[in-house]
Amino acid sequence: MLQSKGSDVFESSVFQGLNDLTIDVGVVKEHMMSPSGPFPLPISCHIVTLMLDAALRSLQATPISEFLVAHGSYAEKFAANLIWDLCSVTEGLLVQSVEHRSCAIGFFLPIIFKAFISYQSFEISIHGQTCILSRKCFLKKIWKCCRKLFSLGPLERRDAYNVLSLYLSFFPCTEEYEDVDTSGSVEAFDIRAEKEFWDEIRRGLVDKEDLVRKQSLQILKNVLHLNGGSQPSSGDSELKLHERGQIPHGMTKRELWADKEAKSMGVRKICNTADLYSNSQQQWEAFILLYEMLEEYGTHLVEAAWNHQVSLLLQFSMSHVNLANSVNGGVHQSQIEASGEVFNWLSILWERGFCHDNPLVRCLIMQSFLGIEWKHYGNCAKSVPETFVLGPFMQGLNDPVHHKDFGVKGVYSSRIIEGAAWFLHQYASCLNERKRIAFLCNLASVAKWQSFCRAGLVGLAECIASAASGSNGEAKWHEDAFLDMVEVEISSESFPHHDKTILLDVLRFVIESSKQHFNPNYRFRVCDKILEAAASMVCTFEVPLEILLHFISALPREFTDHGGSLRVKVQEWLSGCGKKHCSANCCNTEVKLLKSLHDFPKTFTSCTCLIDASLTYNDEDLDAWECEAKRWARVLFLAVKNDHHLIPLFTFIQNHGANICKQNNDMEWIPVKFLIITLSLVMELQIMQERAAECGNKVQSRSESSVLETVVRLNYGEAAISFEKFPKIFLLILEELISFANMSCSIFSFSTGMEDKALPSSVRGKLGGPSQRRLSSSTTAAVLQAETAMKSVAAILSWCAQFKSDVSVDFTFSFLWKFFLKTITSPFSDSEAGAEICLAAYEALAPVLRVLVSVFSLQVLDTIRENDKVLLPKVEGTPLLDSLALLFLQNINNLLNVGVLARGRRAVLMNAKWLCLESLLSIPSYAHVSGLHLEDTNGFFSDAILRLIFTDLVESLENAGEVSVLSMLRSVRLALGLFAKGTFRSIPSCNGVDAQMMWHLVRSSWILHVSCNKRRVAPIAALLSSVLHCSVFGDEKMHVANSEPGPLKWFIENVIEEGKKSPRTIRLAALHLTGLWLSNPRTIKYYMKELKLLSLYGSVAFDEDFEGELADNLDARSEVSLLAKSTSPELSEAFINTELYGRVSVAVLFYKLADLADMVGSKNETEDCHAALESGKLFLQELLDSAVNDKDLAKDLYKKYSAIHRRKIRAWQMICVLSRFARQDIVGHVTRSLHISLSRNNLPAVRQYLETFAINIYLKFPSLVGEQLVPILRDYDVRPQALSSYVFIAANVILHTSEARHLNELLPPIVPFLTSHHHSLRGFTQLLVYQVMCKLFPTLDSGASLIIPLEKRCFEDLKAYLAKNSDCVRLRASMEGYLDAYNPKSSVTPAGIFINRVEELEFECVPISLMERVLTFLNDAREDLRCSMARDVVTIKNESMRIDEDPDCMEPSCNAKEEKLLSQLPKDACLDFQKKVTLSKHEKKENDASSFFGNKESYKQLVEMEKDDQLLDQFFQSRSLAMERIRASQQPLILVASLLDRIPNLAGLARTCEVFKASGLAIADANILRDKQFQLISVTAEKWVPIIEVPVSSVKVFLEKKKREGFSILGLEQTANSIPLDQFVFPTKTVLVLGREKEGIPVDIIHILDACVEIPQLGVVRSLNVHVSGAIAVWEYTRQQRSK
Repeated sequence: MLQSKGSDVFESSVFQGLNDLTIDVGVVKEHMMSPSGPFPLPISCHIVTLMLDAALRSLQATPISEFLVAHGSYAEKFAANLIWDLCSVTEGLLVQSVEHRSCAIGFFLPIIFKAFISYQSFEISIHGQTCILSRKCFLKKIWKCCRKLFSLGPLERRDAYNVLSLYLSFFPCTEEYEDVDTSGSVEAFDIRAEKEFWDEIRRGLVDKEDLVRKQSLQILKNVLHLNGGSQPSSGDSELKLHERGQIPHGMTKRELWADKEAKSMGVRKICNTADLYSNSQQQWEAFILLYEMLEEYGTHLVEAAWNHQVSLLLQFSMSHVNLANSVNGGVHQSQIEASGEVFNWLSILWERGFCHDNPLVRCLIMQSFLGIEWKHYGNCAKSVPETFVLGPFMQGLNDPVHHKDFGVKGVYSSRIIEGAAWFLHQYASCLNERKRIAFLCNLASVAKWQSFCRAGLVGLAECIASAASGSNGEAKWHEDAFLDMVEVEISSESFPHHDKTILLDVLRFVIESSKQHFNPNYRFRVCDKILEAAASMVCTFEVPLEILLHFISALPREFTDHGGSLRVKVQEWLSGCGKKHCSANCCNTEVKLLKSLHDFPKTFTSCTCLIDASLTYNDEDLDAWECEAKRWARVLFLAVKNDHHLIPLFTFIQNHGANICKQNNDMEWIPVKFLIITLSLVMELQIMQERAAECGNKVQSRSESSVLETVVRLNYGEAAISFEKFPKIFLLILEELISFANMSCSIFSFSTGMEDKALPSSVRGKLGGPSQRRLSSSTTAAVLQAETAMKSVAAILSWCAQFKSDVSVDFTFSFLWKFFLKTITSPFSDSEAGAEICLAAYEALAPVLRVLVSVFSLQVLDTIRENDKVLLPKVEGTPLLDSLALLFLQNINNLLNVGVLARGRRAVLMNAKWLCLESLLSIPSYAHVSGLHLEDTNGFFSDAILRLIFTDLVESLENAGEVSVLSMLRSVRLALGLFAKGTFRSIPSCNGVDAQMMWHLVRSSWILHVSCNKRRVAPIAALLSSVLHCSVFGDEKMHVANSEPGPLKWFIENVIEEGKKSPRTIRLAALHLTGLWLSNPRTIKYYMKELKLLSLYGSVAFDEDFEGELADNLDARSEVSLLAKSTSPELSEAFINTELYGRVSVAVLFYKLADLADMVGSKNETEDCHAALESGKLFLQELLDSAVNDKDLAKDLYKKYSAIHRRKIRAWQMICVLSRFARQDIVGHVTRSLHISLSRNNLPAVRQYLETFAINIYLKFPSLVGEQLVPILRDYDVRPQALSSYVFIAANVILHTSEARHLNELLPPIVPFLTSHHHSLRGFTQLLVYQVMCKLFPTLDSGASLIIPLEKRCFEDLKAYLAKNSDCVRLRASMEGYLDAYNPKSSVTPAGIFINRVEELEFECVPISLMERVLTFLNDAREDLRCSMARDVVTIKNESMRIDEDPDCMEPSCNAKEEKLLSQLPKDACLDFQKKVTLSKHEKKENDASSFFGNKESYKQLVEMEKDDQLLDQFFQSRSLAMERIRASQQPLILVASLLDRIPNLAGLARTCEVFKASGLAIADANILRDKQFQLISVTAEKWVPIIEVPVSSVKVFLEKKKREGFSILGLEQTANSIPLDQFVFPTKTVLVLGREKEGIPVDIIHILDACVEIPQLGVVRSLNVHVSGAIAVWEYTRQQRSK
């Protein structure tokens, strides 16, 4: 702070040299710096401030000459030393607590700044040294303190803003406070030359806190000298008046409106583009105006002037005037380029708009930004700050408000996404390749730190793809940029590939982010765009192979496998033709990539680390190697086109496989990695074969071909890869691999003698788990090698067995079977290490058994028999697999019971047990598929072994781990299937499954289901197919026994009840149960309650996760396929992903059962036919009883789309399907329930199903038409809604019956409804009668002998009227195609109810009924009539206003004033009295005068009436005089509230106008006065204040009329030119216009106002209620008038 070194800045020098003072300076200093001293800190600061102020005043009072002479006077020294101390103390206080800073800002800084205004520097003497305290140095110190405060926190930042505001208030301009004598003075400090100052202002303007933004804006205004806002100067006002009549050429109406609005808000001359922003002050005014629009003004003002002002600022960006430089006077000319500076400030406006509280404003600003035509502004798109693009812009793109149509009808895009992609395309076009790659890396990295919604992530992917293709687009605006790109492309080889590696890695993250959403279409959109970006920017040989493998592996397999939608695009990229602007070197992409892929196995198996560190490995290392090898194999088969491309790979496999045993002696990891390579190849080949087979099956089903080739060839271009070549290579090394596996498996024989040793530190103390073996490192490596060897041999066998059968394959079968026998016969160990080795053997056994079973053949069967005789001599008559299964269970259970395994390792062993057991139990089914049958009758398993296995499974189900659930449930399913087969033939003396066994099963399974993950499809489907097995479902004792629920019924009840909370459970249960019920109709009668629940359950919500899980999870697909066959595959495919499927499946079930029921009485009649009929009748009656008597279904009053509405629809949809089960014995019950429901008040969506059901009943039972339908039609007391339904029923019975008598019975009762007083019934009948007559009138004509001529003419004229009447024609046109398409027969089928409206899943698959269409048409017609009448009324009122203004029409009749007075009287005053009664002439002649006047009573009545008339005249006169007095006392103030629509505000304003005696209140609709809420709030104020009806469309006419009458038109609105209410002088005759509650006063009305006033506000919330605002303004007007 001092300009001399070595001084103590905190040393007090105020009293140095003044020896006469005895005050302890140290004590004073200590008290000032500590708030806990004897004097509080504020008081101490105030005292010192007063001292300095007195010293400065004394200096200013001293004459200059005396001051110069008395240079060393006491006053000067005291002031200088005190200033020195206060500066030091202030600097210390600013960096301390809040209280210290407040004292520094409130006391010290103002007086110090005041001192420095008068004196630029002070000279002080400290310890004999002369020092200069300058203003510049002190201000720098203060700025340094502010910079510290900015980074500390919000409170410190706020105090820093206060310091800056204080600084700018004292030093507004450097030129103004320069001393007169500038000789020897230093350069003044100007904070506006500091770049950090402008950066901080920008940060403050976009801060989340409203107070920070306001402080930043105020500081900016102070810096720019815009404290008065954007008020126009007088010269500008004159300019506006001069140019008011001029209309600029070439501007649209929209631009003219925006231009006028901008002018009205205080922007100077902006229309003349030739002199665009010639004054930089106007540019800043435009910026401040736009910013305040977002912060203060209404939405309509933003809409009016935003685009116009921004476009002008963009045009200014093309010039070379710097906003900051123009203010700083060239102090900071090197800050940034002109266009960049403009866009830095524009980005602030856009950022504030993107995060605005009002969603309409956010949409408006985003559309405005994306609507900018950047090509009109040169290459300035590159000047948009990258931080803005990556931050606020991407956050705005992630706002769901911009993507309302996203995902509708399968379109995963929006206009905002397309606009954002186009902007990024233009933005990236200005970048060279290096910068574009860096930008894309940053753009894709946004997904790492920001959570994107679906639309946001698709938008990000679209932007990345568009920006990546920026160099290929048409937007090359700048010649230099194009040259830079060309130069870079030529020298692209010189670029480091590190940036592209990073780019590909972050693009992979975007793809992985899309996996959280299961919708395949959405994921495809993201993956497609990211792949397009990668192909545009990266050549595959430019990045490391590992990064490339990771990227491609991130793509979902369904998109890249055979038949995938992205497979061709990926292959094109890998071949080098994905990048459109590739250089010539990219032609070698395919060669380089294939070389890298061929070198991968060698690199993978080679040693890349120290030998000592690589001799051991664990499960985690093995998993990592397997993942890496799988990624390589996947990319390999995508890149390879021809067979010769695989020759290097075949050579590698052959060389390394032949020497694998030798390599094992040298490097232990080399054979393991080679086996992993081989295993990954086989697994990839199997996946390719499965996907190709799926595609082949689809093609086969379409082409109806019958034979599929065994060898599937995957075509890519003209080349093909044959799967047969791999078996040849594998068979060459198979014998060597078996030798290696046999050698590796020797570790398993050491389990009995293995002793526990010290475990590694990484394992010691842990409970274990899948990757934590309780073994030493070397033993773990040996065990993993053995497991990998067995997996590889088994996998190679499974692949080779499909194509060839030779000695090597048979030898492999024998080797694997011997391994199985050896494993199950080896003794278990009591030590933990020995048990771990046994566990590893069983882990290796699981995949071996799976392969042996999957390729089961005669050779395998012979191998089993031979090895079984040698190793396991069996007793005669024992089934083939009994001894094996028994040994297996005993051995593994003994190992489990030893109890030496840790809990996690025990779970692994249990999983291996169930996998092996599943394979053993599936041998009979695979043998049956292969056509193998045992010659003897012993079978595979005995009843005792099966019961032992079943019991073991059931007892373990309750505690099953999540990993073991599927294998256990599959084993249960296989066991139940074997029991069923054994009951018939396979197992001798098999009694099957009894009820006790099933009770144990269902209870254990239910406990398992409750505890497992209910969201997973595979476990739910496996549970249903296992417990509800088809072999036991047909046994009625399993459902009900002795009138008690059986095990299956108990289980089904619980599953259905629990399914209410789990939609997937109930859908899968419906799929499985309906298939079982269709196969076993006799069991349906036990499940009426469950069927009813399924029928009434669910909505049409789509479950995207369910579809995604089926696509991704092989187990889910296989388990769902094993459920009972769907009753309708087409409907299942359409609705299985929706909650609607429950009732769809039930509807299809009973429709199929109806076909069986129709066979009753025919030759093909069976017991199932009777059971189907009885179950259908029972369920029909059950649903009809519920519809009539149920508490919810029988309700008359319910809301549309409510839960009751949905349940009613679901119930009657199912009843329609059940209409085929109506028989003569139940038809009475059916029709009674039907008529009760029709008589009730039901919505049209429900009623259409009642009508369809009734039509089918009457068509099925024609005799009921005359008995029931005709009497109802002739009962005219029935409610119109029910009559409309019966008319529809009768008309369709006529149209769809084959009996002519129905026409004679039903048409006569229908015709009278053509004259019904009810408009909907009348129109409905006209529509239906015309339909009947058009179809059946020729029939009537041919039988003319039966019709008398009069009736015939009547029908002809009626038909002609209905055909030609314009209203009838319009009605029929709106119903075009509906009546012709309606078919009551197909409308009761599941397809008619559901499948035809799959794309209209908006509300329960319900179509719009005919009655709804008629009502909609009639209501629209009535609404059109109302609107036309309202327009006529407005026109008449406007014309009346113009007539009043016309001088020729200013002579009203003598009764005009009287009528006007009567119109203003209260309504009750006009209606309480009668008019005078005067007899007409003919009445006088007809009556005898003597008799009339002779009647005294009549005469007295006339006299009394005359008196009443006199009283009435007197009342009117007094009333008119009172009204004149009231009118005279009213203030000439009219309040216009026509823009308001809320009743409380209008009522409150009426009350305010009455209190302050306003002469009128204008509202839009006078009918509001009769509203109860209005009357409650107004408290009869409307009776005493004149209420004028001025519709919104007539406000401008009304205001112009009042202006001509001499009124001043004012508006209560916040605008740039609005005057504070306390500063405005109201004219006597005033019309005050109030704006809408949210939007304020429209722009077109603001333009005709004489002035706008606003209420000064001090708080944060910038809004008052319109009633409160109006009341304040009316009171201010009243106050001013009273003061006059």
